[in-house]
Amino acid sequence: MSVKIIHSADFHLDSPFDSLPEAKALERRREQRALLGSLADLTESEQADIVLLSGDLFDSAVCYYETCETLLRVLSSIKARVFISPGNHDFYCDRSPYSILDFPENVHIFKSPVISTVELPELGCRVSGAAFTSSSSRPLLRGFSAPDDGLVNIMVLHGDLADDRYNLITRQDIERSGLDYLALGHIHAYSGICSAGATVYAYPGCTEGRGFDETGEKGVIAGTVSKGGADLRFLPLRGRQYRVVQADVAGGTALAAAEAAISESMKNDVVRVVLCGGTDEDIDCAALAESLADRAYHVTVRDETHALRDIWDGVSEDTLRGGFLRILREKYDNADENEKPGILLAVRYGLAALDNREEWGA
Repeated sequence: MSVKIIHSADFHLDSPFDSLPEAKALERRREQRALLGSLADLTESEQADIVLLSGDLFDSAVCYYETCETLLRVLSSIKARVFISPGNHDFYCDRSPYSILDFPENVHIFKSPVISTVELPELGCRVSGAAFTSSSSRPLLRGFSAPDDGLVNIMVLHGDLADDRYNLITRQDIERSGLDYLALGHIHAYSGICSAGATVYAYPGCTEGRGFDETGEKGVIAGTVSKGGADLRFLPLRGRQYRVVQADVAGGTALAAAEAAISESMKNDVVRVVLCGGTDEDIDCAALAESLADRAYHVTVRDETHALRDIWDGVSEDTLRGGFLRILREKYDNADENEKPGILLAVRYGLAALDNREEWGA
């Protein structure tokens, strides 16, 4: 028997988006709520039996009325069973949304740091899980072993494979668990479909980037889990992406370089342009970002350029460098126009060697 699942994590609903202007931060929170609808649509199209939400559904214990209203409406519309394992941002407590809101009957929230299990005999599976009850957690999976009785064993859990503050989970813990699939949350990048012994595990990553440390395509995991195996794939949710692009200003203007770096495909994304290369231009990052505003949803500019250097700087020094430059400068002054580019190239190679650089001026 196999079970069809959707596995999602780390929505971080009601994130402040404080690096964006206030109006766009408000709009981004609305778009986060809209992603809940995308999750419901995907659950329907994939005909999933179970939806696994591996923590940090909320960014904190405080959520807006609109968010709560949207969440409850969307969860009520989902025909599948929904299982939620609260994480370090939305840990279960008396004042958390998990305690206050009236969730629909198809939703099960794990409320204890002790692993508990819900059996679904009609689906031939059981779903286990546990909750953070504070912003940190001891190892929750350690010592757990699922029954070997023919049912598909699934667990939804928020945790970290490296940091002992956030429910440290080791490969040994996973291998010994007897689970068929461990649906993890907390890491904001898609992990790929992994395995430890006979247990398959994965992080779907966050559903949408919220900063430049969360770049790239974001989404969920979908597919089937069977006894002793899983057939799973990553599905993008098509939200806005955060992108970082390099723009080399050498030989042109900062504006032209930045315009060339921002492609049409980034029109709906949040883009950081990192200027690099040598220039004598006085760059105003704020003004440049304003000039680029219509090329993406939001643009910021970071200046990492360096001032151009006079290639003959140091020609009068009584050093090896100065001697080298004097010889080549004399050749350059006496050369015809066809020879001069070759001499300048020789100067650049020579200076790079003297400075122990890959390229002079870089």
